[in-house]
Amino acid sequence: MGQNRIDKTNAARLLERAGIRYELIPYRVGKEHLSAAQVAGQLGEPVGRVFKTLVLRGDRTGFFVCVVPGDHEVDLKAAARVSGNKKADLIPVKELLPVTGYIRGGCSPVGMKRAFPTYIHLSAREYDTVFISAGVRGLQLRISPDDLAGFVGATFAAVSGKP
Repeated sequence: MGQNRIDKTNAARLLERAGIRYELIPYRVGKEHLSAAQVAGQLGEPVGRVFKTLVLRGDRTGFFVCVVPGDHEVDLKAAARVSGNKKADLIPVKELLPVTGYIRGGCSPVGMKRAFPTYIHLSAREYDTVFISAGVRGLQLRISPDDLAGFVGATFAAVSGKP
């Protein structure tokens, strides 16, 4: 087979099985973790269209997920409020793999070990499609934000702001 073949990730297989349209888009990865802005630059897309997946722990509900534009930071107070918590914090990186099954830089809201409450920033609805991690470093999924929200049972909410 050719070298341009892209191996499907678990996230891609789950979307395919559900009949959801998506596209796998590769990008180059080095030894250093790439920021969303660097990924967006490689994709030739605005950084606000490339979303990052963050996992938080609330003081009342436990783990939940926020999917925010690459040029935003999660607003911990807003995220706590929309998720039914008084307080929420990002989980330590060392907990990411055991909790989600994904590593930093390759965390997708699709196909985590468990289904967690998920909140996608409202700005995703400004685009026909957005980019999220496909579950590995070096591969993004282009997907409709409504299809993504429907598949993971997400709510659109103001969970982030520009730093």
